[in-house]
Amino acid sequence: MIDVCLLGTGGTVPLPDRWLTSLLVKWNGKSILVDCGEGTQIALSQQRKSPKEIDTILLTHYHADHTAGLPGLLLTMAKSERTEPVTIYGPKGLEEILQGVFIIARYVPFEIRYKEIRNREESFMIDDMKITAFALQHSVPCFGYSFELARQPKFDVQRALKLDLPKMYWGRLQKGETVEYEGKVYTPDMVLGDPRKGIKLVYATDTRPVPYIESHAVNADLLIAEGMYGDPEKIENAKENRHMMMQECASIAAKANVHELWFTHYSPSMHDPWQYEEELKGIFHNCIIAKDGQNKDLAFQE
Repeated sequence: MIDVCLLGTGGTVPLPDRWLTSLLVKWNGKSILVDCGEGTQIALSQQRKSPKEIDTILLTHYHADHTAGLPGLLLTMAKSERTEPVTIYGPKGLEEILQGVFIIARYVPFEIRYKEIRNREESFMIDDMKITAFALQHSVPCFGYSFELARQPKFDVQRALKLDLPKMYWGRLQKGETVEYEGKVYTPDMVLGDPRKGIKLVYATDTRPVPYIESHAVNADLLIAEGMYGDPEKIENAKENRHMMMQECASIAAKANVHELWFTHYSPSMHDPWQYEEELKGIFHNCIIAKDGQNKDLAFQE
């Protein structure tokens, strides 16, 4: 299961009732923060989430509304007596960004590891979670992220019994290991059933519509994507500033056949994004005008 919490839904500047866009993803005792704009640590506190538990931070790009909260967050984690390393991923230029962060956050007692994403698409593993960074189209280098949690095929007890293999080896086969016993080799396919659907979450903001979003979001359980503007008259603003209209985002969700869509990263000039809800549901029925603290548990389907 993946616990998803959209900490903030604002773009550009925080508002009294809307923090800047940031996402917390939790599973199996692991916590990943995506983006860290001004006020992120306050948003965490409001949702009763501890920054001490964050193992990894993924940065989409280096505009201030996605990074300005980083020094304060690291200092808060330091004061919580964290000692474990924190790993930060982001586009090229991350080392320079962190040099600036450390001028403000001078005392951080835990190790900060970092990795720059230099290709248009890169995948890496955090425990059993596969994360893929994919290039977006913004005014600066920017990445979206997909999160995929695979599910092992169901263990077939009847097939296992027919093998005459001691039960002490069953667990290894179930984990995908090959077992050798009394001169015979036993492989996982001998006891595992058909593949089962995993969980997929996709996050893409600060971008014009690009094919990468749709291709990575195909059949996703949840797509969280930018809805900077809803007023059709703002289309030129969207093109000029490399952002997405809510209508464009809904079209991507429909084409990708996602299960659910959350909008985020609203322009500070858009005080009431819900006014476009009926129109957007006409494009993609299962869309939600997300608000700060939007939360959902994504579970494996039986």
